[in-house]
Amino acid sequence: MAKNINSIENSSDVLELVIITGLSGAGKSEALKYFEDTGYYCIDNLPARLLLNLMEFFSSEDCKIKKVALAIDLRSGYFFEEIYMMLEKLKEEDIRYRILFLEASLSAITKRYSLTRRKHPLVESGSLNDGIKKEIKKMKKLKDIADVIIDTTLLGLKELRVEITERVMTDKKNKLMQISTVSFGYKYGVPENMDIIMDVRFLPNPFYEEKLKVLSGKNEKVRDYVMNREETKKFLRIFEELLDFLIPNYIAEGKSYLSIGIGCTGGRHRSVAIADWINEYLNLKNYPSKLFHKDIHKKSN
Repeated sequence: MAKNINSIENSSDVLELVIITGLSGAGKSEALKYFEDTGYYCIDNLPARLLLNLMEFFSSEDCKIKKVALAIDLRSGYFFEEIYMMLEKLKEEDIRYRILFLEASLSAITKRYSLTRRKHPLVESGSLNDGIKKEIKKMKKLKDIADVIIDTTLLGLKELRVEITERVMTDKKNKLMQISTVSFGYKYGVPENMDIIMDVRFLPNPFYEEKLKVLSGKNEKVRDYVMNREETKKFLRIFEELLDFLIPNYIAEGKSYLSIGIGCTGGRHRSVAIADWINEYLNLKNYPSKLFHKDIHKKSN
């Protein structure tokens, strides 16, 4: 299916439609609130069957509403499967749209549901994890045709709004994929949904230096300890060359989001310093890159 994310005109009489979808617990409600705050007419939990009629109304000349955001997901039950037929009809009617797909790791969604105590739409009986896995499978087809995919695992409300602003609401026709570089500690578990994982535990560990133990990879002394070693310099040259090869090929294949995990033992020293360097390198190459330090604030034992 042809996508229209880069064909939205700036004329005020052109209807701008954003379809918000994704996994339950990934932040769709917060995303819809933000669209409403920024001037979009918003409808939550719309049955897909109503999509075409609704868009014909908003596309009429006498309708003053020209920015619309709709949340469509599995809460609509058996109506949800009609979304694909409706999207084809929108295409036939030349009604342009963008699909924003929100996702998060299994552990993050599980934690969010445990805090809110809300019922997952696919859990009648059985475990929450089984319901989430079933939803991931059911939503894969829609994710594959999405224009923008945002992983909210490590995002707070403010960061989510920034992502939406930069990747959906801006007028820039940026075809580059979004890259996230995440430092983490293996002792706390590997982050889910990583595309590339690099283990930097082969580098000497500042943890065993008494003066550096309590510091993080953000500290200049720790950073110098890690970055000034010959093995680090050689590793970075090789890894940068690998990224220079991989990223253009990922983009050519239509990948819109890439996550790079950099791991060390505790996620405070080596992985932080290396992730900072990789993020700076990607920014210098003009790739849209964000940096997250998953375990930097966890105490070392």
